[in-house]
Amino acid sequence: MDNALSAPPAAAPVMITPVDAQPNFVQRLSGLPMRSKLSMGAGLAALAGAVLAITLWSSQGDYRPLFSGLADKDGGAVIGQLAALQVPYKHEAGGTILVPASQVYELRMKLAALGLPKGGNGNTVGFELMDKSSIGQTQFNERLNFQRALEGELTRTITAMSDVADARVHLAIPQQNGFFREQQKPSASVMLTLRGGRALDRAQIAGIVHLVSSSVPELTPKAVSVLDQSGALLSQTGADVATGLDGQQLQYKQQVEAGFNKRIFELLEPVVGRDNLRSTVTADVDFSQTEATAEEYRPNQGPNAQAAVRSSQSNESNSANAAQPTGVPGAATNQPPVPAAAPINGAAAPLQAAQGAQNNGNTRREQVTNYEVDKTVRVTRGAVGNVKRLNAAIVVNHRTVTDAKGKTSTQPVPPEEVTRLTELVKEAMGFNTERGDSVKVISAPFVVDKTEPADVPLWKQPWLLDIARSAIVPLAFVAIALIAVFGMIRPAIKAAAPLPPEEKPETVDEVVDDTELLPGATGMPRLEAPLHNAKLDRARSLARDNPVAVANIMRDWMAGQTAS
Repeated sequence: MDNALSAPPAAAPVMITPVDAQPNFVQRLSGLPMRSKLSMGAGLAALAGAVLAITLWSSQGDYRPLFSGLADKDGGAVIGQLAALQVPYKHEAGGTILVPASQVYELRMKLAALGLPKGGNGNTVGFELMDKSSIGQTQFNERLNFQRALEGELTRTITAMSDVADARVHLAIPQQNGFFREQQKPSASVMLTLRGGRALDRAQIAGIVHLVSSSVPELTPKAVSVLDQSGALLSQTGADVATGLDGQQLQYKQQVEAGFNKRIFELLEPVVGRDNLRSTVTADVDFSQTEATAEEYRPNQGPNAQAAVRSSQSNESNSANAAQPTGVPGAATNQPPVPAAAPINGAAAPLQAAQGAQNNGNTRREQVTNYEVDKTVRVTRGAVGNVKRLNAAIVVNHRTVTDAKGKTSTQPVPPEEVTRLTELVKEAMGFNTERGDSVKVISAPFVVDKTEPADVPLWKQPWLLDIARSAIVPLAFVAIALIAVFGMIRPAIKAAAPLPPEEKPETVDEVVDDTELLPGATGMPRLEAPLHNAKLDRARSLARDNPVAVANIMRDWMAGQTAS
């Protein structure tokens, strides 16, 4: 037995597979069942599709409007250019074209260089039409081309306004002849196509009317009509014949009432508090136009008043014969008579006495003098838009009072304070008793409708619904991706993963749990320990209690002998 222990027989070689000699991942993956392979392929395809869908969906949020409100012709031209430039686009209702946000301004400049969009007046020609003249052109053609060019220039100017999308101008310029009384005045009509949600105020309409009337000789603003795309007449030249009303008069009346109402609010609101005042003002405005002419005549007044001579006429005729000496002989009879002089004002001087000698004949003298008469002419024109009467009604809310116990109640405004407020309103309005103005201020409680907030559950809140609508698509894609990863791809990868490294087998000495090493045990391969704990415990107990017997059994195993 000692010889056997000292020189044990050679053990048979044991073939042990190294741990590193394991199949790689591709080999293990190819060794999976066909069902696992198909599941993994479907999961990869679903994951790739979900990632691509999320990428495309997120890129849609970067689209911005390139043009909106385009006509079909312009929209087709713009889309054709975008397709030629290989730019992605989206077309929505209303003639709106969307492009990526990073290319909006660049594309607008490129399309503008190409003359797009042309708009409704893209084919409108201006005075460049006069640059092309043909041989044999008649006067009628020249006049027609000039009218077309003028209409085109006016159309271009009107469409330059921000609120006008398109315009058409029609000019009616009659051919003038040599007879002034038979000449007709020109007229014009303007058709406007306004942008969506836009409207023109009266100042803009008046500007268009004066633009057209100033561009055509002898065209008055009253002969220009402006219409919108719905056919409504925008230009009002005067009072409506059917109703007798004028839009400008009604607007002026509303402005007057709004001005007085604003004064009342600015004066009383700081006193009674915000939302504690309601007022209305009614103005009776006189729009009648009156004109009076008066002529006054008066005589010359005052002692030094000198009448202005308007005209003077003198007529004198004389038929005489040879003078015969008559009377008393002497020197007086030999002198000619002195002509009579009569002053304009005052008594006439006495005639000179007859002289000595007189001629035989007839003498006739006439003198007519016309004087200016004082005259005064007065023309009086009454002002338009005078306020004939003002009526104001004001309601002041009751005051809220809190007592010492913290109870809140409402009380009417004291009468003396109401009187003071009335005086303030009269001063602000320019109250005039003679024209019949009236102001009424009262205190009354305001009725406030109590609207209880609706108890809407959280899952019905609008903001939550908006978030859900915007997030449902990406969440669905993410769910598909997660299902593909954890339900299809991960099980296949886990099945193809290498097995965990085996536990290091215990030696016989470790199994025996003895401090002494068996001879020849250093070169022996490690034996795999039993997997069952109960058997391992019994073997260890046997080796601990009877180590010699266990050693003999192991020696026999190594020598290739079986125990008897």
